[in-house]
Amino acid sequence: MVNSLLARMNELIKAQFIGNRVVVWDLEKGTWLYNNGFYGKPIGVRKPNLGDEFRDPLELSYFEAFFLQEKKIIEIFDEENNLLDKKQFLKRCRENHINFNQKMEVYKHLREKGYVVKPGLKFGTDFAVYTKGPGLEHSPYLVQIIKKEGSINPIELVRAGRLATTVRKNFVLATKMKGKLHFFLFDRYKP
Repeated sequence: MVNSLLARMNELIKAQFIGNRVVVWDLEKGTWLYNNGFYGKPIGVRKPNLGDEFRDPLELSYFEAFFLQEKKIIEIFDEENNLLDKKQFLKRCRENHINFNQKMEVYKHLREKGYVVKPGLKFGTDFAVYTKGPGLEHSPYLVQIIKKEGSINPIELVRAGRLATTVRKNFVLATKMKGKLHFFLFDRYKP
């Protein structure tokens, strides 16, 4: 999907890092980003619809912004309109997100496999993952990343599984072992 984005773009989309947000102020380009990969969400719009023309700026998650910057689809400027290179933006991402590098690696892996990856905060997980996209389906997966040297408490695992079952989603643990990402799927119980 990213390659098709690149093929249609003849210039980088400008985004601005303000406070703890990454915003695309150009409404047409923000709409285009959402409609061509479900990137971001218009500020103040709870559930945007595919194909709608947005009347509000688009807010990108740090993961979406970093991914799009890395793919040379957007360029990111700070509050004073200075261009932030990848290294400068990565520093800010690390300051604002615990375990950003590993979460970004999982985000990138899933995006490159064709999944739509959105923040999973409302479910208490790192990501909500779609096969088609928000508005086209409910996210079938909730993904929680475990640090390489980390562990998960059995009570947390049961809690996550119960939540996933309650909201009709599959719970996935993601971690990196021996230099490779591993995903463990906990199928939800269907009585």
